[in-house]
Amino acid sequence: MKLAHTMLALAMATTALSPVNTVLAQTQAESGLPIIRGEARLQDRGAYIDQLVADFIAAHQLPGLTMAIVQAPYIPRSAGYGKTSLDHDELASTRTLWNVGPITQAFTAVAVMQLKERGKLRLEDQIGSIIEDLPAAWRRVTLLQLMQHSSGIPDYRDQLDQNRRYAPRELIDLVAGKPLLFERGTEVRLSATDSTLLAMVVERVSGMSYHDFVWKNQIEPEGLTATMFANDIADKAAVDRPVPTPVHDNQHARFKSDARFINPVEPATGYRSVDGRMAAVAPETSANLFGFGDLWSSAEDISKWDIALAGSTLIRDPADRDVVYKPARLTNGTVVPAMAGWEFTHHPGFMEVKGSAPGFSAYLSRFTESAELVCVTLLTNKEGVDLTVLARDIAAAYKDDLGPLAADRDMVAQESKFGVTETVSRIKAGLTAANVPVFATVDHAANARGVGETLRATTVITFGSPKVGTRLMQEDQTIGLDLPMRVLVWEDAMGRSWIGHSDLGALAERHGIKDPATIAAMGRAMDSIVGRAANVYAY
Repeated sequence: MKLAHTMLALAMATTALSPVNTVLAQTQAESGLPIIRGEARLQDRGAYIDQLVADFIAAHQLPGLTMAIVQAPYIPRSAGYGKTSLDHDELASTRTLWNVGPITQAFTAVAVMQLKERGKLRLEDQIGSIIEDLPAAWRRVTLLQLMQHSSGIPDYRDQLDQNRRYAPRELIDLVAGKPLLFERGTEVRLSATDSTLLAMVVERVSGMSYHDFVWKNQIEPEGLTATMFANDIADKAAVDRPVPTPVHDNQHARFKSDARFINPVEPATGYRSVDGRMAAVAPETSANLFGFGDLWSSAEDISKWDIALAGSTLIRDPADRDVVYKPARLTNGTVVPAMAGWEFTHHPGFMEVKGSAPGFSAYLSRFTESAELVCVTLLTNKEGVDLTVLARDIAAAYKDDLGPLAADRDMVAQESKFGVTETVSRIKAGLTAANVPVFATVDHAANARGVGETLRATTVITFGSPKVGTRLMQEDQTIGLDLPMRVLVWEDAMGRSWIGHSDLGALAERHGIKDPATIAAMGRAMDSIVGRAANVYAY
């Protein structure tokens, strides 16, 4: 009898580590409901969208953020939150300009495909046949390989001097003497150099500047009135900053006599955290990311452009759209769930492009299935912020299975681009690289098979730093119930792979931990581990 009780307790302990499948069993019957259109009271797991955004801003100490949500062909929600400057009375609004960073490369890819459709180039063309004086190892790289980020050409971003401005050729020269990182067409690694080379191709083939070609063929025809390049800001943006700054809250006066300053197209100030303080980044810094990160736009304009991607106004031929908006097949036959900055998961029709630029972070997702057609744009003026989870939570407010179908709001979940087995391997590799010990791996599906039951892939990885954990338990030993740290990797009924973990802020609050610096450091480490495991590109 004692043995039976012991086995029952062990079974309960094993399943306790896997709450998600219980949640899935309870909610799966409700998933797949029609998409919600025109509903004002949208919630994800009991929280309204504004609450989701406000909590995220507080948790990540963001100056400001803007959001736009598409339910094609409408943009029913567009809003600004917080401030776009810490020194001036400038508020995030629907027409605020933010550096959209790596979303720029998606505009570059559209420009390349437009030239292809006009018969000006072929994707099989080698870069050396268009741009002269390139390193010998680069010359046989094709335009398609540049779009795939499978060129092996090094990224110049870590070579930049933020205090100087570079011409496109000077950006190329920063890495021209370095060897290829891998044989072209064999793997994928995000490189701003690839996108800069493609922008140079646009100029050479079109006979126009990259700026003018994108303006004429994307910005102007789609009516993107709050979109421009970094070098346009001085002449085209509406900035009202009297000198000296007024001592009262409202610095603005020009809107009383000039309509351009009513809800102005005004640039946000970008910030990065330096030694715990927010340091402003000069807007012209983004001009160094030619063709990769030099575009500025509002969330609403990005959403307009996103709607245009669904039809033929930007890229006419569906086969050409498929080149850009489906996983890449490399020269060696490997299929990679990424293309031209976009990444793809196992959610049908889902794609996202995201990343950081100096002082900013940006995110755009697209649910392209006809029964969904929801897209979320998020932009913030703080560098190094991953907006992925917030965007999926917002999308789930419109249809539950656009998110992870997890009832616990204190679980942070991100969909992986890979299957469970590969995701688990990537997490362990990341932990090993960071010198973080793995204490245990529990394969619940294998345990289920051992007792004649079936369970979709469900694996828990337990890891952590004894030094950090001890410090927290010295403050409150009860947190030992939630230590070491753990992540859950599972496959849901739709065949999607998710990585989930406890929200560390909620964990600290539950146990009364008053060590925000340690909790924040743990959060950054967790975000890094999960992000590298879940994504094709390293951001």
